[in-house]
Amino acid sequence: MLTVIMECRDQEPELAQTLSVLVAGAVEGLVSDVIVLDHGSKDGSSFVADAAGCRFYQQWDMKDLLGTARGEWLLLVEPGARLTQGWIDEVAEYVALNKMPARFSESRAYRLPLYRRLTRSRPPLENGLLLPKRQAQTLVRSGMDLRDLANGHKPRRLTSEIIPSWVAREARR
Repeated sequence: MLTVIMECRDQEPELAQTLSVLVAGAVEGLVSDVIVLDHGSKDGSSFVADAAGCRFYQQWDMKDLLGTARGEWLLLVEPGARLTQGWIDEVAEYVALNKMPARFSESRAYRLPLYRRLTRSRPPLENGLLLPKRQAQTLVRSGMDLRDLANGHKPRRLTSEIIPSWVAREARR
């Protein structure tokens, strides 16, 4: 039903955090597979992905990759991002009733101060992106990465919250 795709580079702890949240979605039958795209990690990212049953690629073509995705919907997230309680039911209902992309709501518990929110540029995957695989396949071009694929959408906002990946990065410092 849902294929999760993440890109990483030396983000072993962040990858483990995100994968641990996705386990419940796999148990409920929502998450059918997880794909981890690696940009030359020198840490244990490949071991974490392998232990979690993910497909791990160090070289890929996005068009071919999307063709092998098992789910009819894609969830693009950053390693370190964590979906909060209730996401499984909401996403299952959303994909059953909609055809438009969606993003998660920013976690109220982990919001940046207003000034920092206004003055910094947001990464396109900070709040994740849920989109139909067919739509992604029509947009994908050679050499494209997940951030390129995430740009240019006017997604709906889900009520389920996501704890952004910057929280995990700052905790590691």
